[in-house]
Order: sequence, then structure tokens, then C-alpha cells
Amino acid sequence: MAKTTDKKLRLDKLRAIQVHKVPLDKDLEKAIREYLLWMEAEGYCHTRVENDKDTLDQFCRFVKAENYRWDEIFTLKILKSFQEFCGATHTSVRGLSRYLFDQKRIRRPIEMNWRWLPKIYEEYLDYYEKRKQIPYPKMNHIRGVIAALHDYLKRNEIDLSLLEIEHIDAFLAEFFEPFMPATCRAYRSKLRGFLKYLYQEREIIKRDLAVLVTSRRSYSQAKPPKFLRPQEIQRLFASLKLSTPANIRTYAIIHLAYCLGLRPFEVARITLDDISFQKKELLVKTRKGNNPMTLPIPDHTLKSIAAYLIKVRAKNKHRTLFLTLYTPHRPISPNVIGYCIGKCMRQANLPSTPYWLRHTYAQNLIESGTPIFEIKEMMGHDKIESTKSYLHIHIKMMRKVLFHEEL
Repeated sequence: MAKTTDKKLRLDKLRAIQVHKVPLDKDLEKAIREYLLWMEAEGYCHTRVENDKDTLDQFCRFVKAENYRWDEIFTLKILKSFQEFCGATHTSVRGLSRYLFDQKRIRRPIEMNWRWLPKIYEEYLDYYEKRKQIPYPKMNHIRGVIAALHDYLKRNEIDLSLLEIEHIDAFLAEFFEPFMPATCRAYRSKLRGFLKYLYQEREIIKRDLAVLVTSRRSYSQAKPPKFLRPQEIQRLFASLKLSTPANIRTYAIIHLAYCLGLRPFEVARITLDDISFQKKELLVKTRKGNNPMTLPIPDHTLKSIAAYLIKVRAKNKHRTLFLTLYTPHRPISPNVIGYCIGKCMRQANLPSTPYWLRHTYAQNLIESGTPIFEIKEMMGHDKIESTKSYLHIHIKMMRKVLFHEEL
């Protein structure tokens, strides 16, 4: 009962604020109206929209009372202050921040695990983001690397101005332990950028440590074939189910990945306008080598797409083929495509990754006698060398030549 009374007093205090005494933030009011209209258009239930409206109205009055600037509003610090003041939940405010971020009206959405770093680190992130025009997800990765460096230096009582290459080597040995070589290379590059900033722009360290942060040269090594054998493909498709909307969507995704050799990001970017059911063709516009191509769609793949469109896909303004299953229905990411494929492979006890389907597609083409230059075009490669890495020894053809076997 006491909690209810305290909350009521806080809400009454919030409503009693003399809004006319502080500058009105018309941008925030407009943003809230647009967000609520967007929620209705995306199919959110009426109760959810009304509840969010009440909370966001409180948030708007809170922001006006404190006289925050636009670039200060959507931070974890302000969100926590709002919650402490009126006891409201944070879900609707975070939803508004994600909407504005998608609209490119704020630099980043509010994240519950957001962590502010000491001034020099934050200044570097601002400098790098403005100079390079780096998107938010990539900036988040850079923040993670330099945050780990800060933690290491603090734990070992090392001042940033006294940083030496021995300290960097020790940090990298600890930080890189759980990562694969490719990930280590990417993170090493991000660390070099920060060290260069400390030396060239701020003159905090006396030596350019960036040039000393190098990796051991790696050489190409023979790798085992990364394609599925016929019995493994049969096991994969036999394990697929069609009992839930998620199963039906995954069924169509796996058909596209296996029968057309598409990468996860190519599957994620297929639109309804790219598919011709009459001609049984798919226009793949967005490819890694920026060379679009029209591919024939097998009948069973076409049927799997039709089943997904009829039984699962929500009808909305998005033209992307694969959408999320719950409101708001949005295009799914390449990571979700890869996760869906990988999950089915694990359930079929196949020690493989989503890219094995693409390798299998290339192997099937060469075994059917398709010339390598045609395979190059169908795979969407710029260079023939890229295609060669997908093709492995044709064992059946070797046995026919060596032993005169009829296969």
C-alpha cells in the first residue's frame, strides 16, 4: 500500500510541473506521436499502445522539467533518473529510442548494458565515429575492445601514459584467448586505431605502439572438404519439420541456401519483387561481388517459399521475403538466417556450418559436369580463384577413369 501511495505522489508531482516555464521540446512530442502511429501500423495491440502512450507522456514531461537537450535525452543515465523519479518501466522509452535510431534521428539506442568509459576513451570514440562515419554496431565492437583494455590496465595498475608494447602483448594474450584468428585480426586493427590516436592526436604516449601491434603471418594450409555427402543431405532434409511457423520459414531458408547456393546475407535480402513464380526464377540483386544474377528456382524450393508466404508471412508494408514471426514484423538479419540453418544441422547431428550448404551446391555443380566458369557466375564470384576454393576432388569421376567403373 505504501509503494502505491509513493508512486501516486510522484505522478501527481510530475503532472503538477509548470511546463510553460521551461522550453518545450517539440521534437520529442512529435517523435512520440510518430512512434505511436508506427506501433499501430505495425499491429501492436491497442492496450500496449495506450500503456506506452501514458509512459511516454510522463517521460516527455520529465524531460521538459529537467530541461535536457535532444542529444542528452536517450541515454541510460537519463532513463534511470526517469525510473527513479516516477517508477515507470523502461520498455516504452527504449522502444522509442530504437525507433528513432532506425530513423537515423539519434546516434544510438538506449541499451541496458551500456557502459560509459573514462573521458579519453569516450573522446576517442566520438572522434572516430565523426571522422570515419562508422555505423553504430561497429562502434559498439570498438567500444568493447578499448573497454577491455581499460579494465586490464586498471586491474594491473598501469597508467595509460606509461603504456608499453609489453603491456599490450600481455593484454592481447589474455583478451584473445577465446577468439578465432579472424576475430583476433579484426580486434587487433581496432586496437591499433586507438593507440595511433593516443600517440598522434593526443600525444599521451611517447611512442607509436600501433606499428608494433602485428600478428604472426599465416600461410594457406590444406583444408578438408566442407561439403555434405548425399546421405548427410538426406538426413538434414529428413529432420526438417513443418509443425510450426518457425519450422516452415526455416524449411524455405534451407531450400534457398542448398538449392541455389546463396549466402545468408543474400537470403536475408530477397524481396517479394525478386521472385517470379511464373518463370520459376529468382533475381539475386545484392551479392558479395556486386554482380546480380537471375537463377532458376527448383519446383520444391518454389513450393517451400509459397507455403511460407501463405501460412506464415505477415502482410505488411515490408517487401523483404523473410520477416520476424512476432509483432512488429521486420526483415530478419543474416545472423538469424545463419542461426536457423545451423540449428537444423545440429539437430540432424551434422558437424557443419551454414556455409557448408553453399560448398555442397558448388560440389553438386561440378559433379554434374558444369564448367568452372559457369559455376563462378552462379556462385557470384569476381575471380575464378574464389570459385576454386569451393571445389574439391571429384571422387566419382576419378574412380570411373581409373577403374572403368560404371557409376
